[in-house]
Amino acid sequence: MIGKSISIKGEVSGEEDLHIQGKVEGTINLNGNQVSVGDSGNVHADIRAKEVRIDGEVTGDISANEIVVISKSGNVRGNIVAPRVTLEDGANFKGSIDMDPSAAATGAAPLSAKQPANSPADDLKKPALDLKSG
Repeated sequence: MIGKSISIKGEVSGEEDLHIQGKVEGTINLNGNQVSVGDSGNVHADIRAKEVRIDGEVTGDISANEIVVISKSGNVRGNIVAPRVTLEDGANFKGSIDMDPSAAATGAAPLSAKQPANSPADDLKKPALDLKSG
């Protein structure tokens, strides 16, 4: 546990669950474990864990192997990659959510990035017509 009066700058890693009530800046790598940010927690770091629960404030990207939960008191500014994401009523979130990490790992483009055949963008590649007279 990182208590309210504790402030850490740098990389946090290990093989056990972590509860943060204080301040952390840097990176948090606990791939096989749970990270929870308590209501007084203030994190400016990217988080990688098995499970992440946010009751406090996080600025940074979150990657979880199982689930990310942002509670009604949680405030997150960053992108989330996890197979399951829960935003409780009242949660504050700004960023993007990717709930298909396998597509990101294979480099597959999201549907919105793919263009259908013969799209208007194809017309931009064609040379303009020369309408000058003789």
